[in-house]
Amino acid sequence: MRKHIRNKEKTFSGLTVMVRGDDLNGAMRVLKKRMQTEGIFNEIRERTSFKSRGEKKRLQRAAGRRRWLKKIDKLKEQGLWPND
Repeated sequence: MRKHIRNKEKTFSGLTVMVRGDDLNGAMRVLKKRMQTEGIFNEIRERTSFKSRGEKKRLQRAAGRRRWLKKIDKLKEQGLWPND
């Protein structure tokens, strides 16, 4: 059995941006910034082309190495890691 919903307003899921006055450029800037923080651009970039298993592993290893080196640099700045 289907339930009939009457006079229910549509709710939009996702990102919404209010345009104030005629400032469309400002609204676009805000939308792009929100999309950047949500990671939508990165997801679109990842989905545009096929990546093999080996390529995914290689990219994950490189990302992990970058995170590790960043962590070491932070510890060196705090003086908690021995300098070379």
